[in-house]
Amino acid sequence: MNGMMYPWGYWNWFGFPFFGFWWLILIVIGFLVYQDANKRGMNGLLWFILVILPMIGVVFLILYVVVRESRVEKVGKTPLEILKERYAKGEITKEEYAKMKKELED
Repeated sequence: MNGMMYPWGYWNWFGFPFFGFWWLILIVIGFLVYQDANKRGMNGLLWFILVILPMIGVVFLILYVVVRESRVEKVGKTPLEILKERYAKGEITKEEYAKMKKELED
């Protein structure tokens, strides 16, 4: 990951207790829904799963974003490398190469 995405460093470690808190709240809500569904004669486990499922989706979304951002981006060629390639291919003369190289270095 780069400093552009997270200016304070790699990962904000204060986020872990925050996610833990939300997981706890979600599990409590899921359990309460489970109990209520059982009292009403419905499938409590199904309702518990339906409450927990969105949070699992959020976790996978966060993991996807973190993994995607940690990939090394392919860096393009520098202008000087392109100039050297053009000279090597014979597209430009030695004088043009020297002139363009001087302009790039200034």
